[in-house]
Amino acid sequence: MKKLSDLHVGGHGVVKNVDGERKIKRRLFDMGITPGTRVYLRKKAPLGDPIEITLRNYELTLRKAEAFCVEIEED
Repeated sequence: MKKLSDLHVGGHGVVKNVDGERKIKRRLFDMGITPGTRVYLRKKAPLGDPIEITLRNYELTLRKAEAFCVEIEED
């Protein structure tokens, strides 16, 4: 398993688990990041924060700390 924050630009994966504080976990779920969702890392800022991912046919920007809470299985 890998963290979403460790994925390289152009990488694909499937969300396996979402960890973190209750507040952060709920926010990620509300944005559509749930187990079984396919994600694609589109862009990363020069220092790695924030990142832009595509999931469920829309683009989403996350902070590195939020992306660290998401475990994925890379394709």
